[in-house]
Amino acid sequence: MTSNTHTQITTHLLTTKSLPVSPTWLTTFLTSTTTSTSRTIPLSALTQTALFRILTSDIRDSLSTSNPSTLLPIDIFDPTIQERRLSGPIPLQVLDIEDIGTSLWSQVEAIERVERGEAIWGREIVRTVNVGEDNEDGGAANNNVNATDAGSSNGPHRLILQDAVGTKAVGIEFAKVNGIGLGKLAIGAKVVVRDVTVARGVVMLTPESCMVLGGKIEGLDVQWREGRKERLLARINGGENGRT
Repeated sequence: MTSNTHTQITTHLLTTKSLPVSPTWLTTFLTSTTTSTSRTIPLSALTQTALFRILTSDIRDSLSTSNPSTLLPIDIFDPTIQERRLSGPIPLQVLDIEDIGTSLWSQVEAIERVERGEAIWGREIVRTVNVGEDNEDGGAANNNVNATDAGSSNGPHRLILQDAVGTKAVGIEFAKVNGIGLGKLAIGAKVVVRDVTVARGVVMLTPESCMVLGGKIEGLDVQWREGRKERLLARINGGENGRT
């Protein structure tokens, strides 16, 4: 590994994906990758592998926190601040996603259709195969909604987002953002926000202010999916009116 390789990967991921890679993380990645094989790995392949690893990592480990403009304000939740704009770009990871435009009961029923091996196609219930299989890109979710049912998850969606130092924020989809949806966005997926408005502690997600990079953190995603039905039922039994 050369310092030039380190610099080129860092620059590429920052300029093309707005990901400020941690120097320590990248050094560890390059050392482990280049010493595990006797052949020379092309720079483009190393860069793509580094990107994949970041998208499947906890950004608290893989991204740099040295630039405050790439982080959320620590008082992001302050409801007394009527409105402010964050220039960014700020890379974030998804810790939770809800469809707040669909009733709780409808979401439970969608999960149960998948459990029975059924899916909605228009107004018709059809049997499906390969229920419960993972999508290779990490976008589909087991025991959640399958690809067909995901189409009925139109949102808007509410997300819990986290930056590289662990600061969390609530994001609401104020306009449809490509890549955001149940069955599309995995837990641990990475998004980047820029020139985004925060109104009384809520990050207003729009296609202009939010770019979905994808990925997932496997352990968090599995845990979220396995407990989702129980969480929805608990909210219903707790007295909510059936809507998220």
